[in-house]
Amino acid sequence: MSIVAGIDAGQSSTLAWVGDERGTVIGRGSAGPADEIGAGPESTRLRDALRGALARAFEAAGLPAGTRAQAIVAGISGYEGRVYGRDPELPAERVRLVHDTVVAHAGALGGESGVVVIAGTGSAAYGRTDDGREHFCGGWGYLFGDGGSAFWIVRQAIERAISHGDCVGVEQLLSFFDLHSLREIVRAFYVGTLGRESLAAFAPVALDAAERDTLCSCIREPALTAARELAKLAGEAAGASENARVSFTGGLMQHRWFKERTALETRARLPHATLVEPLGEPVQGALMLARALCG
Repeated sequence: MSIVAGIDAGQSSTLAWVGDERGTVIGRGSAGPADEIGAGPESTRLRDALRGALARAFEAAGLPAGTRAQAIVAGISGYEGRVYGRDPELPAERVRLVHDTVVAHAGALGGESGVVVIAGTGSAAYGRTDDGREHFCGGWGYLFGDGGSAFWIVRQAIERAISHGDCVGVEQLLSFFDLHSLREIVRAFYVGTLGRESLAAFAPVALDAAERDTLCSCIREPALTAARELAKLAGEAAGASENARVSFTGGLMQHRWFKERTALETRARLPHATLVEPLGEPVQGALMLARALCG
């Protein structure tokens, strides 16, 4: 049996799907974060995440040890054309590593032209025109970019809470992270006991506060601003394509109010664009590209 595999490797988790020659998904697997932000040459973060998710997908498919795929495509958060840590070791005749927006685009738009915006722990956008021109936007990481992402929302909320001092927002932050002061939250992040994905987990609280107009502005405002940031990303990725199809994907889009708010902001910025629901998940896009890779 000929098999192919697609992997979506993000800042919070890594997903792998294995498919057969008929296009049927026969196994799924998952592992931890895979991005290489801050990774040195000895880092195994990416390699372990890809290998772990793929191994679990192979196991779920009932494939014997030593099985090699015809092709594997992995979309990696922040991928720049090179691996900074230890090289991945993937069992396939053909392996292609791409930026995660590429597989998200394939999954959301089914290979057609248009724009996809990822709004998860981080954020990035990718647009492709009918004549093959590409536009990558965002994806600068949690320190210098990722506008509108879950991490960005929480970072903004903490910055505002620090400026405001004692307020309901501060109480909510301390309660959520079970710490006694904002300094403890910041220190926990700096020393690594509070990771990026754990900090970003507060984002839904901010989205709920913005929807219900509760808590103080230090919690609500970042959610409102995030929708505008994502719309801005969509506009940049669309370039001169005013009539582009635009699709949003990622964990933040699971929040109904925030999804609608982002759509409103996008229509204001791109009045002639068509907003479309994603046809599939990024991991499905990776699997589709893997099939294309082996013809």
